[in-house]
Amino acid sequence: MLKKCSRGALAVLVIFFLIMSALATPVIAQSLNIPSSKWGISFGNSKNFTGLRFNFRDYNVKRINGLNITLWKPRKSENSVVNGISFGLIPGADYLNGLNVGIGSVSAGKRLNGFSFGLLGVGSDNEMNGIMIGGLGAGGGGNIRGIAIGGLGAGTGGNFHGLGIGLLGVGAGGNLSGLMIGGIGVGGGGNANGIMIGGIGAGVGGDFSGLGIGLIGVGCGGHLKGVAIGGIGVGAQKLSGLIIGGIGLGSENIRGAALSLVLIRIENEGSLKGAALSAFNYIKGEQRGVSFGIVNYTHRLYGIQIGLINYVRDNPFWLKILPIINFNFKS
Repeated sequence: MLKKCSRGALAVLVIFFLIMSALATPVIAQSLNIPSSKWGISFGNSKNFTGLRFNFRDYNVKRINGLNITLWKPRKSENSVVNGISFGLIPGADYLNGLNVGIGSVSAGKRLNGFSFGLLGVGSDNEMNGIMIGGLGAGGGGNIRGIAIGGLGAGTGGNFHGLGIGLLGVGAGGNLSGLMIGGIGVGGGGNANGIMIGGIGAGVGGDFSGLGIGLIGVGCGGHLKGVAIGGIGVGAQKLSGLIIGGIGLGSENIRGAALSLVLIRIENEGSLKGAALSAFNYIKGEQRGVSFGIVNYTHRLYGIQIGLINYVRDNPFWLKILPIINFNFKS
């Protein structure tokens, strides 16, 4: 009996809300406000209001403060601001600040601040700040600062600072910083700082500093500094730190410790400064440090090679190829 009464009360409330909104907004321009035109309870398209507000669809709204309940996606409202709690099928405004809950989605035209949840998604044409959770995705056209979690993915066209989690992936057109976890991958067009974990891979177009883990690989277009672990490989223009590539890793310059089962390769008269451990250490440049492998190859050696075959191209003829160990300590 109690459940039936509750359902009945809810049905009456919804019907009352629809009737009052319809009566108040015959041309999407009027509202019924109690007790004041500026505050209290509003039914309809009030444009500047503080309090409890019900409307079918917002249009040309200026500023709403309080609890705003709407049933449908808003029409164009230039520089509209909604502060407080927004709830509805598709709540939205140019500036949404506070707690925003969408049965379908949540959408902001210019900036989204606070805690936002959309069963389908959460998005903004520009900035997003706070905690954003979308059943399918969370994303913006500008910068994201905070936590963005998408059932499928989370991303932005700008910079992403904070925590990003996506079943498929996390990405940014600009820089990434913080903790980024993508079921398939994590990527950015700029630089990255922090932790990137991709089910398949993680990479950025610029420099990366921190911890990068990818089932297949980790890479960047610039300098990779920190710890990088790639199930198959790791690659960057320059590598510094602890670098582990399951099958191989490559760079023009390596500083630190590099480990791989099959191949470590340095191209274009680059250099190794540190330690290399793999079946084949192929250094087409300068080695300063120690290399362990079945075959060790370098152009110039200032350190030690330990392996079955050790080749130093620039050594004197009788010291070019030696078994077990080869060395040179002259700069």
